[in-house]
Amino acid sequence: MTAIIKRLAAIASLLLLCTTFAFAQENSAIDMAAWGKLAESAEAAVDDADTSDEVLERLRDEIVSYRSQFSQASGANASRIASLRDQIAQLEPTTSTDGETAVEPADITASRKDLEAQLGVLTAPVQVAETGFTRANGLVEEIDRILRTRQTQALFEVVESPINPVHWPVAISSIKTAFSELWNHLDPAGAKERRAALLRNLPLIVFATIAGLILIARGRLWSNIIVSGLRKIGTRGLNVWRFIVSLLRIAFPLLGLYLLAYAAQATGYLGARGDDLVALIPYLGGVMLGFRWVADQVFAREDDEALITLPAKDRREARFYVSMVTLMIVCNTLLMRVLKLSGGDTVSTTVASFPLTVLIAIGVFCIGLVLRRYNPEPEDNDDEMTRASTMGRLVRSLGTLAVIVAVLAPLLQATGYYNAATYILRPTVLTLAILGLVLALQRFGADVYGAITGQGKQAREALFPIFLGLFLLLLALPVLALAWGARVADLTEIWTGFRRGFEIGNSRISPTDFLAFALIFTVGYFATRLAQGALKSNVLPKTRIDKGGQNAIVSGVGYVGIFLAALAAITGAGIDLSSLAIVAGALSVGIGFGLQNIVSNFVSGIILLIERPISEGDWIEVTGGQMGYVRDISVRSTRIETFDRTDVIVPNADLVSGTVINYTRGNTLGRVIIPVGVAYGTDTRKVEKILLEIANAQPMALAIPEVQVLFLSFGASSLDFEIRIFLRDISWINSVKNDVNHEIARRFAEEGIEIPFPQQDVWLRNPEVLQPPVPAARPAAEEGAEAAPASKGSVPQPDPTDGDPDGDGDQ
Repeated sequence: MTAIIKRLAAIASLLLLCTTFAFAQENSAIDMAAWGKLAESAEAAVDDADTSDEVLERLRDEIVSYRSQFSQASGANASRIASLRDQIAQLEPTTSTDGETAVEPADITASRKDLEAQLGVLTAPVQVAETGFTRANGLVEEIDRILRTRQTQALFEVVESPINPVHWPVAISSIKTAFSELWNHLDPAGAKERRAALLRNLPLIVFATIAGLILIARGRLWSNIIVSGLRKIGTRGLNVWRFIVSLLRIAFPLLGLYLLAYAAQATGYLGARGDDLVALIPYLGGVMLGFRWVADQVFAREDDEALITLPAKDRREARFYVSMVTLMIVCNTLLMRVLKLSGGDTVSTTVASFPLTVLIAIGVFCIGLVLRRYNPEPEDNDDEMTRASTMGRLVRSLGTLAVIVAVLAPLLQATGYYNAATYILRPTVLTLAILGLVLALQRFGADVYGAITGQGKQAREALFPIFLGLFLLLLALPVLALAWGARVADLTEIWTGFRRGFEIGNSRISPTDFLAFALIFTVGYFATRLAQGALKSNVLPKTRIDKGGQNAIVSGVGYVGIFLAALAAITGAGIDLSSLAIVAGALSVGIGFGLQNIVSNFVSGIILLIERPISEGDWIEVTGGQMGYVRDISVRSTRIETFDRTDVIVPNADLVSGTVINYTRGNTLGRVIIPVGVAYGTDTRKVEKILLEIANAQPMALAIPEVQVLFLSFGASSLDFEIRIFLRDISWINSVKNDVNHEIARRFAEEGIEIPFPQQDVWLRNPEVLQPPVPAARPAAEEGAEAAPASKGSVPQPDPTDGDPDGDGDQ
């Protein structure tokens, strides 16, 4: 035994050496010496307050590269390390009942020491990688903190006020110098070479200039002609083609700007600064064309195509102000670039940009007022009202934001906060443009969906555009973050942390784990549904199992399949459920208190499916008098369709613990009881014979058990009989009652048999108390005295016979 263990240990050691060699080869790319030098230089740069942002960004990029390598290396041989730890745990010395450690064999001790040695060799590089990762991550966080602090300080930096007249001469002089240096920057010694290059490139320059001018001048017209042609043809998916063709309004002029910029640079007479400015023209032209295109989509000329349904006058104003704001932004960018090329100071920058900032703010203010007037008129249904109110609040909120920013930005710059004014004004414009682009792309996606499904414009009100809009908003979030001052490094850091995942106990869950879980569960779910469909349509109908049993089997397969799919997804994603024991315990307490009704209904649903006291299609009556057919038995409740065609949802726990009458369980046989009463003095045998004839004549009546007619009792007003008929289908009980009663009425009328009804005689024991009192006789003198005034107008006296029309004293 000892020899075998030693051989196994030798083999394990050989495998360990091979694994360690492979690991070293795999991670030879990590130069620890270079990493140490980089980390020391980064720590020194972080401690130095004069280190520039560019140096910190460069160091950060290099550190992030090393951090990624350390992250990959820290997960190497994870399965092998876990296996060794499990083996070591199994070989731990045991403790006897009296607390003393039992003596273990020498071979077990040797095996455990050998495994511990292997574990130490494997965990050494992992520990080095984890240490390097922690150091790199700390340096990255510290550099990010320094850069964010500097960004915040620059935001609240106070410079010269542009409204102070003292600064105007200095700024004007700087602007003149900057523009003059654009043309004086050429070297006179190279005039001959530039002239030769101009002559050599002249045909290409002329062609590019003419083509660029034509594209700029006629591109928009050509795109309009194409759209008009498509409208006349009436092509399917016209809105999709209109959207695509509308992009030509950007493409044609933008291509023209590129050709003009190329022609200008090909002359060779612009110099380095002139070429730098000319290179900006296509970019700025694209920005201007893009903003105008978004405005044309959001505030379209046609009412049906406008994404924000404002009046035509408001949409026209919005398009004008968007063009004005864009033009001012382009002019401001060119002016700032000229000043930067000449090394302009903060005085010239803030004074030169202030008038353009005011104009941009005026345009944004007017756009905000237009948006605040947005008040959509919804349709007459709740969904449209909710959607319109949500859209209206969002648009009006953006309008309010634009108005506030338009007021604050010039005030901030006037008081010397130039960076703060720039920080809030330009991102606001970009935010409005990006959200407008999202609306345009959402409309385009809805039109594509309508063209594919054949719904046309009706697809714009479907559910698909809503999900598409949410997806586009998620994609726009990083762009909005960049517009509001976030660094690309900040976004990449968020994405890196997202990919790295988060820890729950000893398990780390990453997005790949979520994707693996979703994929495995989806496959298992659809496989379960496929198996249910095959059982329901192909397998079970060929068996002798009743309909209720078939439904129970299909439902049981569904529950088991979904449970197994969830279990396989959790296992496949690598989620360690043992680390969730505390959470599971807390959930069990919550289930015991807050979810006990749901769990009770769930267990009751399982009982109903197994015991099957009721099945789909049964006619039942539950506690409370609800009666109808069972249409569906789900996990939590059972749906009963009443005879009024209304659905009653009954919790499964009530069906298990309460009283349930099942009229059709097992078979549809049932008995109907019809009471009949005849007048006293009627021949009872004759009545019995007639009732038997009527009952036996019913087509739904069974011969066995035979029909019964019973003379039950002498009632208060009638002789009481009862007809008892067993029916082939109890569902016809009301129809049988109806036919039998009609036949009884007909036969009794023919035979002269009276059907009595309750009668009562009322005897008054003291009728005299209901008579009015008789007035006593009075003297004649008093009668004459009282009669005198009555001569002017007699007052009617009560008649003693009132209430006794026949005068006999009876009331």
